[in-house]
Amino acid sequence: MTRVLEIENLSTHIQLSRSVVQAVGNVSLYIEAGETLGLVGESGCGKSITGLSIMNLLPPGGKVVGGSIRLEGKELVNLADAEMRKIRGNDIAMIFQDSSSSLNPTKTIGDQVAEPTLLHRGGSKREAVDRAIEVLDLVGVPRAKERLADYPHQLSGGLRQRVMIAIALTCDPKVLIADEPTTALDVTIQAQILKLLDDLKERFGMSILLITHDMGVVAGRADRVNVMYAGRMVEATGTKEIFSHMRHPYTQALLASIPRMDQDNTKTLFSIPGIPPDLTNPPEGCRFAPRCAYTQPDCQKSEPSLRGDDRHVAACFHPVEDGPLKPEMMVTVSHGQVERKDGKNEPPLLEVVDLVKTFPVTSGAILRRKVGKVHAVSGVSLTIRKGEIFGLVGESGCGKSTLGRVIVGLERPDSGKILLNGEDIFAYKGRTLAKKRRDLQMMFQDPYGSLDPRMRVAAILREPLSIQGVESSKEQEARSIELMREVGLPSRALERFPHEFSGGQRQRIGLARALTLNPKLIVADEPVSALDVSIRSQVLNLMKRLQVSHEMAYLVISHDLAVVKYLADRIGVMYLGKLVELAPGDEIYSRPVHPYTQGLINTIPLPDPEIEKDKKREVISGELPSPISPPSGCRFRTRCPRAQEICAQQEPQLRAFGASHMAACHFPLVEPLESATTASGHSQI
Repeated sequence: MTRVLEIENLSTHIQLSRSVVQAVGNVSLYIEAGETLGLVGESGCGKSITGLSIMNLLPPGGKVVGGSIRLEGKELVNLADAEMRKIRGNDIAMIFQDSSSSLNPTKTIGDQVAEPTLLHRGGSKREAVDRAIEVLDLVGVPRAKERLADYPHQLSGGLRQRVMIAIALTCDPKVLIADEPTTALDVTIQAQILKLLDDLKERFGMSILLITHDMGVVAGRADRVNVMYAGRMVEATGTKEIFSHMRHPYTQALLASIPRMDQDNTKTLFSIPGIPPDLTNPPEGCRFAPRCAYTQPDCQKSEPSLRGDDRHVAACFHPVEDGPLKPEMMVTVSHGQVERKDGKNEPPLLEVVDLVKTFPVTSGAILRRKVGKVHAVSGVSLTIRKGEIFGLVGESGCGKSTLGRVIVGLERPDSGKILLNGEDIFAYKGRTLAKKRRDLQMMFQDPYGSLDPRMRVAAILREPLSIQGVESSKEQEARSIELMREVGLPSRALERFPHEFSGGQRQRIGLARALTLNPKLIVADEPVSALDVSIRSQVLNLMKRLQVSHEMAYLVISHDLAVVKYLADRIGVMYLGKLVELAPGDEIYSRPVHPYTQGLINTIPLPDPEIEKDKKREVISGELPSPISPPSGCRFRTRCPRAQEICAQQEPQLRAFGASHMAACHFPLVEPLESATTASGHSQI
């Protein structure tokens, strides 16, 4: 086949004020016509810089210092800016990782999608608008013509990503670079976007460079996979071979770090020790050697080059021969489990009873008239036992985070109760409420945004103790050092600021802060969503270990069902403010009852090419309805393949489908228990 894009020995450096980052070194790859090439690796390994080098869109200080980039034989390195502008967005287009920051907030959607046509095709304004409507409709933007006057902030994350794809497709590019196109999206929207890319590739015969750290994403879509580590290409072969007969220990370790649906959640996840090297001063020899389980003395002396045949190459002196790590080859130390008494004889740690939370919607810059309300949480009831991990899953906008914020007292409910050890915490106010809340702490999704950038870590950890009037200064200092040890950070880190840490380290600091007051329950809101697979497994193992040692409970909120499956004892599924299913973790995956739960499970990208290729590409269609005016009856009916007339007229109630399995559906996937009665209140949950 014809090679559309060829890169040979590409080296890209980024000049900083006092050092140079050797971001990409001697990288070679190619993409054939109509092919999807997956480019995988941890953050900072050079994947995105490789894509930006192709587009000549490097950050300040960035420069290609060596190598060749050819598009259909035409050299792009050192091409004049005017010539490169003719190619960029026309022959090669890019979908950027963060659509919210990549789209211009001051320009309408119509202007941004029409712009490539005006720049590259020289058409009239009318022709550009017509083309914008055509491509917006092509990528599945509903009511495309009406969306032309909208601004990016008026669209959901999924629609903004579709707009980004529309802009990239406007001029029918030969090569599409998709840089983490689904990282920030829910599993349902991720599945829709990936299916869209598959369909567009088949329709237009494009070549796609798919940059991602999610091995499940490349498993079902890439024809070949290249693996990068620390600015180097370490392995390249066909997709099936990379998963079943990988040669590089880094590839093997990446795959082993992924939580799987059949994972034994009493055992620790495999994690890659250490962190990638500093590319301002890369080590001699193999760059993966300090983290590699197979390293030998020769690995420290010289750097291995890519070896193999045309079908499979790897840069390793001692390639692996056993394929994927088997369970018996991994760490199998049990986390242990907090001993619980019979739940029937012991009251739950936390009870949520018929909880309702709405937010007003106002209009007008001055009078701020109330014109409606957002139904964030609508009559949710659940219980969490001492030492239990309760998982809460669902799409963004379904009310998960709001429920978590109400539980820890950051929001007051409109109605309903939060009972901690039988006491209604909102029956108290002021300092009394603050003291009650010390047993309920939160671990936020964005550790960087939730840590004060002006405070050192020591002050961040001591602050809760000072506010609660706990311990002397010397005892607070000792407590801070102890917390650093517990989360696996050195005590000298106490004198550093949040920006001086990596994402995984900041998440450890967030967990340490949540532990400061020895809470009984931690609400962890998307605790690992922004982390690489290797760092994610380290944080998940840490959370499990600390949960056992502190005998506390977690409420884990996430849209990553594989993560929740690994962590949680029981799982609740929320949709548009309602709890639609609740069951033990294993049972909810092996025997889902609600069509929404089944749809969520179907969208999980699995790191297995055989399974992914055989999957029916049926995903939950459409977007979440507006919580301002939710559908009548069953709120999922507008997207449900099993919906009938009664679903619009009558809201389904929770019914029993097993000893600890409840679901709210008129037409469930399995039959309910014969003795099941309509669930009322929280007693059955």
